[in-house]
Amino acid sequence: MNMPDIDNVDRKILRLLQSEGDLSHAALAERVGASSASCWRRIKALEAAGMLGPTVRLVSPEAVGRGLTVFCQVRMKAHDPVARRDFERFVESHEEVLECYSMSGDWDYLLRVAVADVQDYERLLMQGILTHHAVAASSSHFALKRVKYSTSVPV
Repeated sequence: MNMPDIDNVDRKILRLLQSEGDLSHAALAERVGASSASCWRRIKALEAAGMLGPTVRLVSPEAVGRGLTVFCQVRMKAHDPVARRDFERFVESHEEVLECYSMSGDWDYLLRVAVADVQDYERLLMQGILTHHAVAASSSHFALKRVKYSTSVPV
């Protein structure tokens, strides 16, 4: 995929919206040195190019009772398209799985899971992940503390 040409104003817009997604067009325009109408057009063009996704608010996992982060590696029994699709649908249907990556190396998938406590994770693991017909094995790693977390992509 070719990245469309973007200039310094577009880069400033992308940087600011990643950290302050609720900026008004007028405030954004002032910060990047452009008109409000120009910022609006640029934002629409960046959205159309797939560079900007939806605007969201980040929720504190601890504040909503999901303070335990677990990284779960999954090894599949088979790698055929049907098995992969079934497992990926399973993952998508569980809201506690925040991220899922198909991986190279010894493990096939890496999941980032947000749960209330160890018992909550055990329930997902024992009654969900390990009982899935396509899963051969898993390995769980419990996060002790978050050292760095960012949703911003360098631009």
